[in-house]
Amino acid sequence: MNARRRSILALAAAACATGPRMALSSPIPLKRRIPRDGTELPAVGLGTWQVFDVGAGASERAGLKEVLKLFAELGGTVVDSSPMYGRAEGVVGDLTAELGLREKLFFATKVWTGGRDAGIRQMENSFKRMRTARMDLMQVHNLLDVAVHQKTLREWKAAGRIRYLGITHYHAGAHEELGRLLETREWDFAQFNYSMAEREAEARLLPLCAELGVAVIINRPFAEGALFRRVKGREPPPWCAEFDCASWAQFFLKWILSHPAVTCAIPGTGRAAHLRDNLQAGLGRLPDAPMRRRMVEYLERL
Repeated sequence: MNARRRSILALAAAACATGPRMALSSPIPLKRRIPRDGTELPAVGLGTWQVFDVGAGASERAGLKEVLKLFAELGGTVVDSSPMYGRAEGVVGDLTAELGLREKLFFATKVWTGGRDAGIRQMENSFKRMRTARMDLMQVHNLLDVAVHQKTLREWKAAGRIRYLGITHYHAGAHEELGRLLETREWDFAQFNYSMAEREAEARLLPLCAELGVAVIINRPFAEGALFRRVKGREPPPWCAEFDCASWAQFFLKWILSHPAVTCAIPGTGRAAHLRDNLQAGLGRLPDAPMRRRMVEYLERL
């Protein structure tokens, strides 16, 4: 490990150990800076996989419209989608237009196909479905044909069509390749899985992103529901109050957000009550390093 990385990791450890837990409870949502330019993003975003893949009927979309409206009202901005998610991009675009929220939201989507021309067509369709002239973040989904799409994304960023470019994956088996790509310093964002059930990103990806100044979006924060199944029928431990935690969703999300390399987590939901609960994780104190270890040990004993 080189001296620069040791210095960065020492600072990150200090932030985790002394910063978040000492902070007073606050109604202001936690924000993290995008390292490339210092722009701030709320640390809890909204994923759209499965939950936003619905039809065009008003009754089918009513709950999602409420979710998007509440999300913006409570200070959320990051909405992440993909052409892989069925009709989700179009639903996001339609409802955002109906609510007049485009200028308040940070749109992230992906390219997920092979070949330059096919990638361009797919991305153009994403712009149309999401009803936007400029995409905040375009990501190469699951690294599919990443070298080809990287060239297009660089061109589109230079032309002002996208603000940031990123790469994604959902499985730890791809972390090594993600790391190699990030070391080229071509990417503004990396999106990958990280949760109390999937902690592999701590070994390489999270320290690397901190070192290189790459913003981090966390997918699968609840390990696709596995964490909730693990604690079913149990109440969170009373010592959760020490870091302003009142539910299992907040328990799992605050653990993620307390890692200083994490920019934003994107739990998906189509229910307003669950959204409100998720966003509460971005309020108040976060666990420090000893508390994070205590949380993991507690979960492993269940």
